[in-house]
Amino acid sequence: MYKRQAIAMNDYNLIRTIQIECPLCGKIHEVEERKRIAATIIKDEKVTYEEIYYFCPDSDEEENEFTTGKIENINLLNARNTYRKAKGLLTSDQIVAIRNMYDLSQVDLARLLGWGEATISRYESKAIQDEAYDNMLRIIKKNPKAVLELLQKNTDKFSTSKLISIKQKIMENLSSSGMEFLSRQSLESEYIRFQEPCDANGNTLLNIDKLEAVISYYAKRVNNLFKVKLMKMLWYADSLSFKNYQRTITGLVYCHDSMGALPIGHYKIVGLQNVNMQEEDGFEITKYHFLVNENIDENILSTEEQNVLDAVINKFNSFKSQEIVEYMHEEIAYKKTNDKEIIPFSLARQIKDF
Repeated sequence: MYKRQAIAMNDYNLIRTIQIECPLCGKIHEVEERKRIAATIIKDEKVTYEEIYYFCPDSDEEENEFTTGKIENINLLNARNTYRKAKGLLTSDQIVAIRNMYDLSQVDLARLLGWGEATISRYESKAIQDEAYDNMLRIIKKNPKAVLELLQKNTDKFSTSKLISIKQKIMENLSSSGMEFLSRQSLESEYIRFQEPCDANGNTLLNIDKLEAVISYYAKRVNNLFKVKLMKMLWYADSLSFKNYQRTITGLVYCHDSMGALPIGHYKIVGLQNVNMQEEDGFEITKYHFLVNENIDENILSTEEQNVLDAVINKFNSFKSQEIVEYMHEEIAYKKTNDKEIIPFSLARQIKDF
């Protein structure tokens, strides 16, 4: 068990009703499965996270909530993943995804890295990795060649069939990572002159991982997301983030265009390997339709960043492309800049209220 405190007892969301044996009243009946924001202390720091619990409508008001061992473990993992995100560490889900890239079990990955066999299991369930371990995991995520080198050093720890399986996965990832590397390099080349936090990039260097996550996050929740609307929603997300937190999410730099704000390298954004996009024939033009990429982990986006994206979605979900263009034309940031000129984020503080 761990100490936690609900931030607002009456502020919750109903997940579902479920019939179980209630430990409070000793009866089998329907209880409510709820979620709310709670707080706990991890490593001497206060962490707010999403907590799940059960509510019994037949029990006394002073004691009408309970959890199970399974729910407690989920809550604890949610709290620790929130802490990880705040510290820039990989979440448990992201560590699982790295294993799956190479078809490795928890023990396989630990052996590959020369760690204790229970290490990965702890990181995926209970323990929080330190920065050195986190960096090593990030290396094998980004660099299949590093995985091959580690495998060659630890060949004796794997069966022949497992060695063949891992090498096949390495080759697959080398092929896809090569294409991904080139597409990222192409976009990054557009941002060579923005190597320091500044007004143009909203105090944030280009972060392609977060850019891809934002696009997938939008595509999952916005029906029929096409390029014109996406580009405007990217600007609104970065502008709202800058207004609220003095930093943007993606690090993109936007220019004044006849269709509104347009990020530098927008065609190369479309070409990123992790951006799920389909070309569709439109009237005299090719339309770019963006879809969710299920392989992207949304946890790379902080709770604050997801709240910003949700606000943008709530505002513009029903807007057609031309409507969001016309809406942006009325923004002070647009009116105070000229064609092809960079739109500074200092003007984003004056965006219209959501």
